[in-house]
Amino acid sequence: MLETLSGFIIHFIQSGGYAGIFALVAIGSSVFPIPSEIVLPFSGFLIFSGKLNYFLVVPIAVIADVLGSLIPYYAGYYLEEKLILNLIKKHGKYILLSEREYEHASNWFKKYGDKMVLIGKMLPGVRWIISLPAGVFEMSVWKFLTYATIGSIIYSSLLTFIGVYLGTKWQSLSGYFHQLEVVIMILLVLLFIWYLDHKLEIRKKLFKK
Repeated sequence: MLETLSGFIIHFIQSGGYAGIFALVAIGSSVFPIPSEIVLPFSGFLIFSGKLNYFLVVPIAVIADVLGSLIPYYAGYYLEEKLILNLIKKHGKYILLSEREYEHASNWFKKYGDKMVLIGKMLPGVRWIISLPAGVFEMSVWKFLTYATIGSIIYSSLLTFIGVYLGTKWQSLSGYFHQLEVVIMILLVLLFIWYLDHKLEIRKKLFKK
């Protein structure tokens, strides 16, 4: 699956050039997690080969990434009251989540969400989805754009530069990023398990009282 996707990405960029990079990055940050750890290093390889310009690739990738991020941001922002809260009311008990706890989480994200967006935009496997909770918890769009842009500049510049530096060996990055994504997913699962255990323990204590 990954090899097929990689082949498609490579062909798409070779055919579309800068427009192809823009389209792939925008889609990858909005509706489908196209791996930027393939798009950007391969673009770096094309820069190494003299076919593209670094100082065009990076701004194009950043603009596409930020614009694409607005789609899940606004989806979360406008669906929050009508869909999210309704789902919590109906199905929140299955994940041990109440409306009150949702409100606490919302306040927490409003307070620290800028840091979450900044860090999330620099983590493969997470960066494409971080925009949704930013919208759900009504983070200021200007604050969201600011931190998403900073994170994207750092991430896009670094990955593209690494692709340039590695040249023909750019594909060696994919294994490292896959391992990093696995580690991130394991951490998220462990966090979820801790959350469930913590919630159940609290409820047991309340039940005893």
